[in-house]
Amino acid sequence: MTDGPRLGVLASRVRYEEKQIMAALDRRGAACTLLDPRSLFVAGTWTGPDVVLNREVGHFRALYAASALESAGAVVLNSAAATHLSGDKWHTSAALAAMGLPTPRTALAAAPEAALAALEELGYPAVVKPLVGSWGRLVTRLPDRDTAEAVLEHVAALPGPQSHVIYLQELMSTADRDIRVVVIDGQALGATYRRGSQWRTNVARGATSEPCDLAPEVAKLAVAAADAVGADIAGVDLIEDTDGRLVVLEVNDRVEFRGFQSAHPGVDVADAMAGLLIRRARS
Repeated sequence: MTDGPRLGVLASRVRYEEKQIMAALDRRGAACTLLDPRSLFVAGTWTGPDVVLNREVGHFRALYAASALESAGAVVLNSAAATHLSGDKWHTSAALAAMGLPTPRTALAAAPEAALAALEELGYPAVVKPLVGSWGRLVTRLPDRDTAEAVLEHVAALPGPQSHVIYLQELMSTADRDIRVVVIDGQALGATYRRGSQWRTNVARGATSEPCDLAPEVAKLAVAAADAVGADIAGVDLIEDTDGRLVVLEVNDRVEFRGFQSAHPGVDVADAMAGLLIRRARS
């Protein structure tokens, strides 16, 4: 592909995943340019890569960089629209609900003072989550009204209007384990159980990844969730409710896959991403 479309990887931090993706592109003979969004600007004619894989860790930088690149004619995976939906927990919930996909019961309060009434409707225990964020940061368990009042008092004191929009969700009783499914180009590559010693099962918080059977219902739900937000590449988080029914927790558009890869050494996630990037470039 030396004379073909130019490929780029957008990332301000080159982590395990970005190294693996660029190595996979190199093995396939595809030239790739690393774009650092901290020095990226789009003004007029774009002379950079034609197809860009968005791996920027920061949501807003990833979103606006994707939008700017698309406005200049580049193809971005995932698209700015997919990043907008999957990067905001409420937008994700709304997109999943619009497709009729099962999710935990969720409420949105437009101000902290409305959140207590929303919690009375939702019930305890519940969790409050920031609209934008990853790795389980600032996700707080609310076992009762007294705790909710204390947490919401702190939330009300935070600067910035977005901090005062409260995203609430029922606490799933099986929250010590969830399922991560990697979906690329409409295909589920595999699934892992993520288990942790605490109720947040993020690998970044020390949770471990174990192989999970990719049952047809798991694959089907994960692919549908990725499709609901328009993501060509996604890490879909599922959990089982008390009745054993699968529900969708989140859809991650810039999925980290180190834990998944350690559990599935025979599945090359980076190569699947590289293959998708090359196919889009050729088309």
